[in-house]
Amino acid sequence: MFFIIGLIVVIGSVAGGYLATGGHLDVLWQPFEFLIIFGAAIGGLLIGSPMKVVIGLAKSFGTLLKGPRYSKANYLELLTMLYAVFRLARSKGELALESHVENPHESALFQNYPTFAAQHHALEFFCDYLRLLTLGTGNAHEVETIMDRELEVHHGEQHDISGAMQTMADGLPALGIVAAVLGVIHTMGSITEPPEVLGHLIGGALVGTFSGVLAAYGFVGPMATSLEKSFADDAAYMECIKVALLAHMQGYAPQVSVEFARKILHGRVRPTFAEVEEALEEAEA
Repeated sequence: MFFIIGLIVVIGSVAGGYLATGGHLDVLWQPFEFLIIFGAAIGGLLIGSPMKVVIGLAKSFGTLLKGPRYSKANYLELLTMLYAVFRLARSKGELALESHVENPHESALFQNYPTFAAQHHALEFFCDYLRLLTLGTGNAHEVETIMDRELEVHHGEQHDISGAMQTMADGLPALGIVAAVLGVIHTMGSITEPPEVLGHLIGGALVGTFSGVLAAYGFVGPMATSLEKSFADDAAYMECIKVALLAHMQGYAPQVSVEFARKILHGRVRPTFAEVEEALEEAEA
């Protein structure tokens, strides 16, 4: 929503201001300048990024349009699921989780929480560490170190995607200058033409600089920042699971483990204590 509004504001402000001063939009249409700038930017991206990052960047446009993946309701569902799992482990032992962990997509327990069950990485992360519990792993500090390393790798993969977009943004102004210089070279080859022709050629060359700077600071740079923030917000989902698991491993009651996880959430998505308590009561019922 805000992504679309932002695009409209940028385009409207630039185009509106230009037209208000008596400018003509047709002068700004320089397809070969755009080919030089954006073609070189995409080529540079392909040179400097592995295929996994390029594919991730293509898929990230959905994130740009939708924003962070998880809402307050999603976190409330997650906390309720964590409570249900920990309560089962507390009442029947860690081995009672084994059947759910080995076939999570067929588990009746996880299927009660569809948003969580649909998150492949989160489900796999949670089940992997529950499996360690069923195997007898009990040192929370050692497990925390492994968790941190795994999450660091996952977040690093996401940072590579937003970083690739930011690198493209950083290069666009310089590529705009390249397009402008080539336009000037073309203009110098037509130096004997009348002033009207030369003025049109010079204006076309300057459009290259304008396009590169506008694309960098008006579009691609803010898009990279938006992606980075969305990835950071989504990372809290995994951190929530991590904190709850570690609290459970240290012997805290299920409701206390869930409360630890709730407290690390950002205020925008954090359910209140009363909301969580009500959800847990409904789950028990």
